[in-house]
Amino acid sequence: MTQPNTSYQGNKLTLYLGSSVLFAWIMLTPFIFGPVVITCIIFPFSVRYAIANFWVGSILWVAKVCCGVRYKVEGLENIKDLTAAVVLCKHQSAWETLALRQILPTQTALLKRSLLWLPLWGWALATLKPIAIDRTQQRAALRMLLEKGTQYLNEGIWVVVFPEGTRTAPGEVKKFNAGGAMLAEKSGYPVVPIALNSGQCWPRYSFLKYPGTITVKIGPVIATEGRKANDINTEAANWIKNAMAAMEQT
Repeated sequence: MTQPNTSYQGNKLTLYLGSSVLFAWIMLTPFIFGPVVITCIIFPFSVRYAIANFWVGSILWVAKVCCGVRYKVEGLENIKDLTAAVVLCKHQSAWETLALRQILPTQTALLKRSLLWLPLWGWALATLKPIAIDRTQQRAALRMLLEKGTQYLNEGIWVVVFPEGTRTAPGEVKKFNAGGAMLAEKSGYPVVPIALNSGQCWPRYSFLKYPGTITVKIGPVIATEGRKANDINTEAANWIKNAMAAMEQT
């Protein structure tokens, strides 16, 4: 399903051609990088992660060259001294699932277990220490997040959670699930809230990718020691909500 960007006034042929090239790149390159990542299971995690990151970088490069999708990051100074953190991020498109790997230190993400069943791409993803859950089994999913998340944080791996649970349209706000905040409470690691407007250029469920600059705002670190998950979650949600409102006004 394609969500039209009604404000787009550029050349439609260029728009379709660029989006087609990016789509082909995303669909075909897993047949190159997937087997390489899987084969490298015999090497340290850092090797597989670097290869996967190179692939992600190639997608963002093609998106920039062929579709005019660029991005800028604000607030990197907020995380320069962190060894690991729980990231609670706004979720508008598939773009951030890729780009955050280029923006933040070594990380894992909470994701649907079914993604690991996809040929090559999913199998490669399974070697990158994901926190894969079955959303229909909520208690087991939370237990997996808390156990694996704490383990990875202790290894210096950041944990990325999209607390809204699904991609939202620009301007849409969904309730923040507390799983990520519960991980922060249990582990004692800080929370980093992130706001972004990726849906303007890379709309959810859309084949077309529109030229523009995506803004990623990294918020002030939220301390979690001695605090309850609901309190942590509310502070992160409020910061992201306010950051999104400010972004939409510019």
